[in-house]
Amino acid sequence: MNALLPTSTVGSLPKPSWLAAPETLWAPWSLEGDALIEGKQDALRIAVQEQQRRGIDVVSDGEQTRQHFVTTFIEHLEGVDFERRETVRIRNRYDASVPTVIGAVSRRQPVFVEDAAFLRRQTDRPIKWALPGPMTMIDTLSDRHYGSREKLAWEFATILNEEARELEAVGVDVIQFDEPSFNVFFDEVHDWGIAALERAVEGLRAETVVHICYGYGIKANTDWKATLGAQWRQYEASFPLLQRSSIDTVSLESHNSHVPIDLIELIRGKRVMLGAIDVASEVVETPEEVAGTLRRALEFVDADKLVPSTNCGMAPLPRRVAYDKLDALVAGAEIVRAEVAPRG
Repeated sequence: MNALLPTSTVGSLPKPSWLAAPETLWAPWSLEGDALIEGKQDALRIAVQEQQRRGIDVVSDGEQTRQHFVTTFIEHLEGVDFERRETVRIRNRYDASVPTVIGAVSRRQPVFVEDAAFLRRQTDRPIKWALPGPMTMIDTLSDRHYGSREKLAWEFATILNEEARELEAVGVDVIQFDEPSFNVFFDEVHDWGIAALERAVEGLRAETVVHICYGYGIKANTDWKATLGAQWRQYEASFPLLQRSSIDTVSLESHNSHVPIDLIELIRGKRVMLGAIDVASEVVETPEEVAGTLRRALEFVDADKLVPSTNCGMAPLPRRVAYDKLDALVAGAEIVRAEVAPRG
């Protein structure tokens, strides 16, 4: 692995067309039974091979074995009824039919540990696994039991910590928690959101990451972004709190966004996983465009703490486009790596 500017992805990569409908977010599986299990593993192998072939340093599963970055975890928990659906507003952006919490939530068995162990066997490179964060989990449900977003978040944080410890035990090097809700519910982030996240990472030796972005490149998200004005300053609410937290790395959206690059100064001292690839566009960045984004960030983060990455997951993109974007990410990182290496 490159010790300087190691490349990574946020999470999802497009699935093969024989596993799920292409360019469709959260598409249902095209296989079932044993064929689905085998198909998921084959897709995971492909995702690993493609990342390695293109030079990605920290390899993920590409979320090939799950339909949804939040509900696939939740559907393995007790206390949540997936037959009882209710429509809720997701992150104050769009309505969705979601499952309902009807009793005490608990984890009856590991959710992703077997898949993570399979990933570990596919590569000698460091591996990363993404989990939903506590606040984003509660925002993807209807609660008819706890009556308190904070109380339910704490329950989920404990469950996530159990899962994360077992992921670490099977060889996961980096554990990422996805918290797009941190860009919406600022009072809750301050009052209990950061604390719940720290409960989720308690006792871990693996590198911990919180990923905060502006969402997949779907219409509901792009429409929301269009209302945010010339500067997106949402990170100002969470970054000072995260800078004082026990989280190792903060993952943020940057390339082709309106996030002022100097906001990175607010997390000085943390590792910064910088989104240098736009996942809301099928236009493939040039290596020089990626390098330009990384150079601007280096004014506010030391080179030994910068991790070039994508803005968000790439599941809805055409596979060719997604992998070409990984080529650009790696090539852009190499340009900047050569520039900063001589000065240490």
